[in-house]
Amino acid sequence: MKARAILAAACLLLAWQAGPARADSGAVPLPQESAVLGNDVSWPQCGGQLPAPPAFAVVGVNGGRPTTANPCLAEQLAWADRSSEAAAGVPSAIYVNTASTGPVGSLWWPGNNSVMGADIANPYGMCDGTASPACAYVHGYAMAYNDAGSLAGAGGGAAHRTWWLDVETGNSWLSNKAANTAELEGMTAYLQGAGVEVGIYSTGYQFGEIVGDVGPHSNLYSLMSWLAGAESTSSAADLCGAAPLTSGGVVALTQFTAGNLDYNFRCPVAQPVAPPPALAPPAAPEPAPAPAKTRSNRYAEIPAAQIA
Repeated sequence: MKARAILAAACLLLAWQAGPARADSGAVPLPQESAVLGNDVSWPQCGGQLPAPPAFAVVGVNGGRPTTANPCLAEQLAWADRSSEAAAGVPSAIYVNTASTGPVGSLWWPGNNSVMGADIANPYGMCDGTASPACAYVHGYAMAYNDAGSLAGAGGGAAHRTWWLDVETGNSWLSNKAANTAELEGMTAYLQGAGVEVGIYSTGYQFGEIVGDVGPHSNLYSLMSWLAGAESTSSAADLCGAAPLTSGGVVALTQFTAGNLDYNFRCPVAQPVAPPPALAPPAAPEPAPAPAKTRSNRYAEIPAAQIA
């Protein structure tokens, strides 16, 4: 997607559909045929024809927000794993939606530090059910746990894949940037504990509005950046020179749209990550019962991790 202006706080709770694969349909210069580009796809491409497998690919796990599932995940992973990089031994990457709602409405929010019956180490102390950094950390940890289960259910193991956290103002966020930071730190802690590479997708403006500056004490500090907002292959290459989202990271990918697809340019400083030694992934959640209804027939709801 292209960079979008920050939404009013009252609208954030309603604007759930966001993600790298939501390409605009406006007139955008077509990518240069000689450029080595990748694509990212997700639920908006369900039912449509995907392009020939590109140099590299990124697939969205969710349906636009954290507690939803991309119904075409298995099919799109199979397509992505035919990319040139995947054929060379570097599995295709994935991205997951992020948000931090706090204890509002019918949305799940933690009341303690336990996820699926197990207590987690929380650098912010004990979660008490409020919209605090401590509870946001647990919420993020549980959302990543769910995403790992969704990926496993689609036959795409988490091992060796790079995971991108999609951070956009189109999803719901708290007014407390420290809590929003803790949300992403909780997700990162779970994923790094599973032995996978983690990065952040956003624009500098959106990340600044949601999170702000990140210090070296945070596990977000050294994460790679995937920057949206370019308009062509050449401007995507230029965007590689922009500041990373966090001071300790590097800009690894940049993105632009052409037609109904998102295209990604791999920045020269970021080489494909070789598969790390195999690690035993965390146990996937038990399959959840089918929900009574969904928000849209384009994606499916999945429940949040239950808190003991």
